[in-house]
Amino acid sequence: MRELKLLFEKNRQWAEEHIKDDPDYFQRLSEGQNPTYLWIGCSDSRIPANEVVGLAPGELFVHRNVANLFIHTDFNCLSVLQYAIDYLQIKHVIVCGHYDCGGVKAALGDEQLGLVDNWLRNIRDVYARSKDELEAIKDDTLRCNRLVELNVIQQVLNIGHTTIVQNGWSRGQKISIHGWLYDLPKGKLIDLKCCVSSPKQLEEIYLTS
Repeated sequence: MRELKLLFEKNRQWAEEHIKDDPDYFQRLSEGQNPTYLWIGCSDSRIPANEVVGLAPGELFVHRNVANLFIHTDFNCLSVLQYAIDYLQIKHVIVCGHYDCGGVKAALGDEQLGLVDNWLRNIRDVYARSKDELEAIKDDTLRCNRLVELNVIQQVLNIGHTTIVQNGWSRGQKISIHGWLYDLPKGKLIDLKCCVSSPKQLEEIYLTS
């Protein structure tokens, strides 16, 4: 249990440091949150969302899963998005993937992994839609990196396809969905420039009235 005691000790030190700098910090934080951004990222432990963008607790609403997927049958994702849009009035939804993503690597392989295969199938769907482009890339690392990018772009579209976002637009909310990447070796974010901020940017078949 020594490993767990270490976490409590780290928490004590962290809390005391904040109180030393700002005695009312936690009281103020407990009174509510007002984030401008929803971050949908990968569960990878090397990418702590708040630290990557330099935001304090309460400034970034966060949802994470393996390979930063947004799936229309995932009520976890949907409930986070609805709360962010309808109640927190989030203005920016950020899908952030990263190179060297284990989930994307696994999706490129043919090994059966169990339950997670059902999750990774969504990445394989992205691969199937861009098969010619991806198979033209002979270098395995570059091919994986490109699939990481295409996966982020697809999740941006998936979020735009939801009635949650479309209803927000209909109400006059300014909602933009952004696709970013985190370059682990450099510690820098990359904008894929695939922002969706209007239903006009989506295929008509996905639009609802």
